Amino acid sequence: MARSVFRFLSRQPETVEIANEHYLLRLPRYSDYRQWYRLRSESRTFLEPWEPSWRADDMTESAFRNRVNRNEQEYATGQAVPLFFFRKPDETLLGGLTIGHIRRGAAQNCMIGYWMGQKFAGQGHMYGALKLTIPYIFSTLELHRIEAACIPENARSIRLLEKAGFEREGYLRQYLKINGQWRDHLMFSRLATDAVPNRKMPL
Repeated sequence: MARSVFRFLSRQPETVEIANEHYLLRLPRYSDYRQWYRLRSESRTFLEPWEPSWRADDMTESAFRNRVNRNEQEYATGQAVPLFFFRKPDETLLGGLTIGHIRRGAAQNCMIGYWMGQKFAGQGHMYGALKLTIPYIFSTLELHRIEAACIPENARSIRLLEKAGFEREGYLRQYLKINGQWRDHLMFSRLATDAVPNRKMPL
């Protein structure tokens, strides 16, 4: 396992950008604070039912800078790839997507989580982000398995994962503490060897 982690770190670039003509995903920067603050503030009621409880200082600039520093450390050590998700060409922040809990050795897997600003939700943007991110996970990170968990009542997220080729695997009791309560989750996964059904857009 140590050899596998060293091999990953030895080729790890200083930053990451995943892009096409429509979207850009990259590591957060200090300069993103104003956009992030505005979008998260506008979307608070929309996001809170699906996220861990927001701390009192979550929206401060100092907390954001600490978050960016932590993200950079997690990326540098190969633990996670925390990304902000922008629309091109104006680089309007749409949301975020994190490739987290990266495990090497015999596992070769990760967890993904994501959030979308309320005014951009339901327009296919997060599906566009997944179309870019899934090949990066399998080809660049060379992982074998992607996992995602969502609350059973989150029908929008379930549809997104199924459209992106994820399969439902099981039911996790009181898996995460969301908005102050321990919530059951559905577990989904996609493997590098999975074929996407013909009725769905290719990824």
